[in-house]
Amino acid sequence: MELASQRYSVRSYSDRPVEQEKIDQILEAGRKSPTACNYQPQRIYVIQSGEALKKARSIRVSHFNAPLMLLVCYDLNTVWKQSGDRMFYNNNSGEQDANIAATTMMYEAEELGIHSVWLRGFDAKTVSEVFALPENIIPVMMFAMGYPSDRAWPNAWHFKRMPLENFVTEL
Repeated sequence: MELASQRYSVRSYSDRPVEQEKIDQILEAGRKSPTACNYQPQRIYVIQSGEALKKARSIRVSHFNAPLMLLVCYDLNTVWKQSGDRMFYNNNSGEQDANIAATTMMYEAEELGIHSVWLRGFDAKTVSEVFALPENIIPVMMFAMGYPSDRAWPNAWHFKRMPLENFVTEL
């Protein structure tokens, strides 16, 4: 609860690189995250070279000059699929599995002192084209990650939370 309460989206990063052992721990957390039927369709791309960061920044305006980004995707050929749901025709678990992995990595990063901000304001087709992803790999979200700069602070509205009864209903 303390980690969930204190974590905030960092929008200003130092240029200090993230150590490889910490990146490996973060990725391991994503590998171990739960997925539907344990199919493990999450695919994570590490973006940290100058060339890769330039590509990511061309896709996504708000990147906050982070020294590291993770692109979280899923493999459409590996997802668990559910047919017959009248509300979600041909539903698959890919987006949920990718987001569970992303959240798990976000909290592991925070535990290691690596801060992040969740990014989605991009066109998935453009991301696929810029990074030459295979057709079956579907981009879901990106993280900007790194050590916060001395100008990093939580937005004023970050710690405002609606009451629990706004979210929970007993059936």
